[in-house]
Amino acid sequence: MDSMLLEMKQITKEFPGVKALEGVSIKINRSEILALIGENGAGKSTLMKILAGAHQPSSGQIYLHGKPVTIEGPKHSQNLGISIIYQEFNLIPHMSVAENIFIGREPRKAKGILHRKKIKEETRKWLDKVGLTQLSSDTIISDLSVAEQQLVEISKALSFNSQIIIMDEPTAALNDEDTSKLLKIMKELKQQGIGIIFITHRLEEVQAVADRVSVLRDGKYIGSSLTQAITKDEMVTIMVGRELTELFPEKTIPDSSNSIEVTNVNVPNVLQNINFQVKKGEVVGIAGLLGAGKTELSKALFGLYKNMSGTVTVGSMNISSPKQAIDAGIALVTDDRKQEGLVLGLSVYENLLLPAYRKISRFGVLQKDKKDEIVNRWINDLKIKVHDPHVEVRTLSGGNQQKVVLGKWLQMNPKVLILNEPTRGIDVGAKAEIYQIMKRLTEKGISIIMFSSDMPELLGLSHRILVMHGGRISAELNQSKATQENIFYFASGGGVSV
Repeated sequence: MDSMLLEMKQITKEFPGVKALEGVSIKINRSEILALIGENGAGKSTLMKILAGAHQPSSGQIYLHGKPVTIEGPKHSQNLGISIIYQEFNLIPHMSVAENIFIGREPRKAKGILHRKKIKEETRKWLDKVGLTQLSSDTIISDLSVAEQQLVEISKALSFNSQIIIMDEPTAALNDEDTSKLLKIMKELKQQGIGIIFITHRLEEVQAVADRVSVLRDGKYIGSSLTQAITKDEMVTIMVGRELTELFPEKTIPDSSNSIEVTNVNVPNVLQNINFQVKKGEVVGIAGLLGAGKTELSKALFGLYKNMSGTVTVGSMNISSPKQAIDAGIALVTDDRKQEGLVLGLSVYENLLLPAYRKISRFGVLQKDKKDEIVNRWINDLKIKVHDPHVEVRTLSGGNQQKVVLGKWLQMNPKVLILNEPTRGIDVGAKAEIYQIMKRLTEKGISIIMFSSDMPELLGLSHRILVMHGGRISAELNQSKATQENIFYFASGGGVSV
């Protein structure tokens, strides 16, 4: 039997004003994990949407089991044995696990009556295949963890008897333990003869599970290699078209004066007795495991909790609301750019201007020249890849969306920049650019408070690291004591060192 499941040959896709793909060719075999890598905007998601039937190629040919096919839409793609698991889950939160897996194709008895017993039996079979042996099929999706929802998505894909499963950034929102479980399940699926196309920016995961690596850059196919024949550094160089010898820039020397002081901050059932200061031009990293209170602390610093006690002070101003935070010079880049950082239905132009409307309007009238000047400045300074600033921000890659969020706040000239997971879900080239932006900001005396679950990022950028556990700061580590082992020790409740 021929081992090749799929071949995409010379796929080109043009949208109005932009060529997203140009002559791209990839293939996937049975019992193989193919890592598809490239910078944000390289064309990976567009190529997969063509395979999933969401887009039609402008030219090129798709072959399944050696025979040419035209994929007419998402349902046709599923019928052909292809399933895609997007980074944003395609699950209905208020419905049960079983209802989500079989929605629109529920087994029925005579006269159209739902065959509930068979639905439960089938759901149980598919949940067991991904290790969710203890999960009830009646559980409501919104009651599941992110990792469990990810596995339900895989169960749903398997229930279509899929031979090809596309996973788009499946570990982006998972912690290390859940990531390890998912990678193990991917290997088990491979042993069952399934071909997996794995899109990720985490190259250590590529090395852990992928058999082959295919690289896209600027919408073009660059090449493929057996994973064991290519190093992580070589992957980076091929992806970005240049060597990134110094991913983390040299740290600036902070000023001796404080820009922000946090004193005895408490939020009932959320944060307890938080105290720290940040100097001008300093990067303070905040580490902690899932549920430690990192995101809650980022919101407290921005004045989002009305029941907060204690003080957050910038200059002479005490912060108790987002408006006061903005007026004092605090900017918050949240960890969820799609839900909290951007208005996806608005253009890049409109998103960049959102916080500035109060400042750039005169007698309630917005000045077009001033608006154009601001937008053009940040598109150029941050190297945002967009052919027209008036396109919807949802059309941009993850890295470029993150730059829009940064630009939106940087044009407010902040004194303190709060970054929550600043590089989650973006490629190594965009990471390097954001790290350079951070360095330029610290050179201007801007303080950065960086909440991150990326250990190399924390260690490579921070002057000091505060470790959180159970809503408290359990340790303050200077550069000599900030090691991965020490951070994990204090993050897991191993002691207090402040």
